[in-house]
Amino acid sequence: MDQSAQSTPPELIPLPCGLVLRRRSLIDDAAFNAAVLSDLDHLRTWLPWAQQAPSLEETARKRVEAGTAWESGEQFGFALTAADDPEQVLGGCGLHGRTGPGIIEIGYWIASALVGRGVAAQAAAALTRAAFDLPGVGQVEIHCDENNLRSAAVARRLGFALDRVEQNEIETPAESGRNLVWILDRAAYLAGALEGAAGGRVAGTAAGTAMG
Repeated sequence: MDQSAQSTPPELIPLPCGLVLRRRSLIDDAAFNAAVLSDLDHLRTWLPWAQQAPSLEETARKRVEAGTAWESGEQFGFALTAADDPEQVLGGCGLHGRTGPGIIEIGYWIASALVGRGVAAQAAAALTRAAFDLPGVGQVEIHCDENNLRSAAVARRLGFALDRVEQNEIETPAESGRNLVWILDRAAYLAGALEGAAGGRVAGTAAGTAMG
């Protein structure tokens, strides 16, 4: 284990595009809720939690849950925001420890206005680096439906390898029920799998398995 590794990721992670990932529990509930509601049709395509419009109370409850999960190390949730305005919410993402010991799954959703501008790839790369900076993490995963070609393109571009296909219950209008599991192990990461993969404008922006 890397003795210099931190037990939690940074609360603020800058991206090359000028946007930042901010710890979710520090984001205003009304701003986060408004971002989701304004883009609900886009988010419903791939995200089960977006099938029903969340109330402000539900968003507040999830913020509290996100803060508790961060402190426990269970998962680390972020909002994607403008660098100079934390209330300009443009997406959400996170690091999830639900797969198994030493494995982190990353998830993300990006506002429709940013699709095709490389933001998802930059966010996924930043999350991957943050995951491998955590103690004991040997593998990072991205999960996406087989029909979600943009999300698969993000994983592929970042050097993730397709490990397996799992059958899942169909929960959104566009899903096939075939879940692709992409993996990147620590050896490949240390060998430079991410180098040059997500700087500047990168094709392939999408929503992968994500948090609400």
